[in-house]
Amino acid sequence: MDNMDVAALLEDLAVLLELKGENPFKTRAYTNGARVIENLTTPIKNLVHEERLGELKGFGDALQSKVSELVRTGSMQYYEDLKQSIPKGWLEMLHLPGLGPKKVRLLHQELGIDDLSALKQACEADKVAAIKGFGPKSQQKILEGIQFREQYASHHRLDKALVMSQSLLEILRQWPEVIRSSEAGSLRRRKEILHDIDLLVSSRQPQIIIDAFTQLSSVEKILAKGDTKASVILQGGVQADLRVVEDQSFPFALAYFTGSKEHNIVMRRRAIERGLRLNEYGLFRSQEETRDMSLCVTCHEEADLFRALDLAYIPPELREDSGEFEAASNGEVPRLVEWTDMKGSLHNHSDWSDGRETLEDIVQESLEHGFEYWAITDHSASSFQANGLKPERLRAQISQIRDLNESLRQQGTGFQLLSGSEVDILSDGSLDYDDDLLGQLDIVVASIHQGFTQDKEQLTHRFIRAAQHPHVHMLGHLSGRLLLEREAYSIDHQSILEACASTGTWIELNANPYRLDLDWRWWKRARDMGVKCVINCDAHHRDHAAFLRLGAEHARKGWLRREDILNTLPLEDLKEALKTKRRMAGLLD
Repeated sequence: MDNMDVAALLEDLAVLLELKGENPFKTRAYTNGARVIENLTTPIKNLVHEERLGELKGFGDALQSKVSELVRTGSMQYYEDLKQSIPKGWLEMLHLPGLGPKKVRLLHQELGIDDLSALKQACEADKVAAIKGFGPKSQQKILEGIQFREQYASHHRLDKALVMSQSLLEILRQWPEVIRSSEAGSLRRRKEILHDIDLLVSSRQPQIIIDAFTQLSSVEKILAKGDTKASVILQGGVQADLRVVEDQSFPFALAYFTGSKEHNIVMRRRAIERGLRLNEYGLFRSQEETRDMSLCVTCHEEADLFRALDLAYIPPELREDSGEFEAASNGEVPRLVEWTDMKGSLHNHSDWSDGRETLEDIVQESLEHGFEYWAITDHSASSFQANGLKPERLRAQISQIRDLNESLRQQGTGFQLLSGSEVDILSDGSLDYDDDLLGQLDIVVASIHQGFTQDKEQLTHRFIRAAQHPHVHMLGHLSGRLLLEREAYSIDHQSILEACASTGTWIELNANPYRLDLDWRWWKRARDMGVKCVINCDAHHRDHAAFLRLGAEHARKGWLRREDILNTLPLEDLKEALKTKRRMAGLLD
């Protein structure tokens, strides 16, 4: 376990202790311990093996013992026992808006509530509002949170599904009976939210594949098992469906099970128009229902199938019947961006605000990744909950970044840190810093972090006013959504896109797997209006650089090409692009 894993478990442990009503000093000891470990520059495992945990501030014998056990064994018995002693429903309630450990415990003490079902009934009966510290607004917010969870109870984020599917495919590809294998369904189309994982393999021995698949250690429950298909529930609650076909049917099955439903309807219609019949088994010359492959148009790969229907190959991400057939018929399918096109990220955080890494660590990690640049855009002063930078701190950070860049220049690395800020768009649309300070930054990301409950017109006005500001390069995480946790707030996307197009303001594609915002459904329109995209990690930790790949895949689903995305530019070209808006406003020569 690394430092962040250990710190996260200590934070969870503190929450469990608070749920139990333990002494707050005891709870705080674990919270403080987590903070100390997060800020370590030495791997925690080194301190454990060298028996040096006692050197850390606040680490008494009990905390040393528990952290040592966790690092050495990968688990902590005290934590596991504590978790088992708390009703599962309490932990689920913690994910609802406005409910922390103290309020969850209070709901149990006052109304005997131990799960979401009982909480929903109490809210509907207007009992929660009567408890001191809640009230009608809190009750309504809780009820809306429960309804949101119910709506998406069987849904899963793309990043979680990708990790599981890749692990399963690695196993499948090791089996000698497997000829070809692939993900399919909405996962292969890279939908941001999925119901299940679809996998497809070809084999001459399907029963062996099915038996082995259903016996995997990661399978918690078998939902269905047949001769050529199986459905299981994996650890973590995700459903996985496997289908096994003959290898000559693989291209057709892959296209069919990738979907979408609407895309497949058009594909079958095109086949009928050409005197053919298309299904998951093949493309047949006969109109009769048959699996006789002698009557099939031979296709070795998916691309052969598209050619047989007079289409250019359509990447899986575009198969939503949203213009891909017109493009494929006219030879206008775009060459979509690849994650390897990315040169860096322009929205990231450091330990100056709520990030975990020092500027020096960020430089080293960026060099290891081969990036050409990395922007530091810590929060502005109004985001006090994220340790936002007051003007004097931001000036100090600009100076430190300048010194680091000079050292990098002397070393001949070719890499550069960019100084910036994720500046809050205030309730009236003004920005958190004055123009003089904003003008000293390489890059300015303008985002909304409070006032989500304003109406559509007010929120839209805030974004438009920010887009019109001469120092704002881009708007950050436009809709404010948190996938499976918070709905997007109401904004007039079209009006904001028009404002960005007219002012040369870019829009961020925030690649954090909880966000993937702006939604892919808007990007093709934004692209056609001339609005440029920036794919950003919004990194708070060294591991978050990997989000660039997820962001690029979301961009592909939005029909974006390399030339539509600013941070595919080399460093010097990006610097020129960053000056463009200020030149337009007459702020630069």
